[in-house]
Amino acid sequence: MDGKTRVADLPNVGSLSRMQGMAFEHDSSGWFSGARRCPSSNFNARPVGVEPELVVVHSISLPPGCYGGGEVEALFCNRLDCSRHPFYSQLVGLRVSAHFLIERSGELIQFVSCQDRAWHAGESHWRMRSNCNDFSIGIELEGMDVYAYETAQYKTLSGLLAALFLEYSRLSMETLVGHSDIAPGRKTDPGPAFNWAFLHRLLRNRLRPGVPEPPLISSSGTN
Repeated sequence: MDGKTRVADLPNVGSLSRMQGMAFEHDSSGWFSGARRCPSSNFNARPVGVEPELVVVHSISLPPGCYGGGEVEALFCNRLDCSRHPFYSQLVGLRVSAHFLIERSGELIQFVSCQDRAWHAGESHWRMRSNCNDFSIGIELEGMDVYAYETAQYKTLSGLLAALFLEYSRLSMETLVGHSDIAPGRKTDPGPAFNWAFLHRLLRNRLRPGVPEPPLISSSGTN
C-alpha cells in the first residue's frame, strides 16, 4: 500500500466535489450524500472514543456469480428469502452488513452510518489488533474474486475513499486493505481479479486535482 498521500495533502471538499463529478459528502450523522440510503439494523455502537482507522474492501454476489438481483441488499436488511436458492441455506439466520455496497453499475448504497459499527469483518486482525469491526469501515463490491470488476465500481470506490480520507484523519492509502489482509486463510476477497494498482492511480488523481485520469479498464480487467 502507498502511504505517501495523507489528509494534509488533500484539497478542500469543494475541489473534490467538482472533480470528475464526485458528489460524496459526509453529514454530521455519518451518512453520505450521493449514496442511496438503505438502513440496516445489523450494527451496533463502536467502542467509546473509537473512530474509523481502517477501510476494508470486500466482494460479494448472491447467489455466487449472479448480479443485479438485489439479493445482497436483502441480506444486509434481513429480507433475503433463503428458500429462493440452495446456496442460501447456509445464510439462514445470518446477520451481517457493511457500511457500503457498490453495485456493478457503480451505484453506491449505504447501510450503516460510518459512526457506527457494521458487521462485515468477522474474526479479524490488523496490526496486532483484533475485532476490526470496531475501528473499520466496510465497503462491499458486487463481484467475485476471480472475475474482473467494472470500471464504474472503481470510479465510485475512488470517489468514496477520497471523501472518507477527508472526513477521518486516521484514514489514508496505507490503511486501505482487502478482507483477505485482515482474515488470511479464512477470506480471499476482493481476490486476484481486483486491480489495486488501477484503484491507487484513480485515487491519487482524485487527491491531486489536475492530474489526467488513467485509461479506463475493460471488463476483462486489462488496462
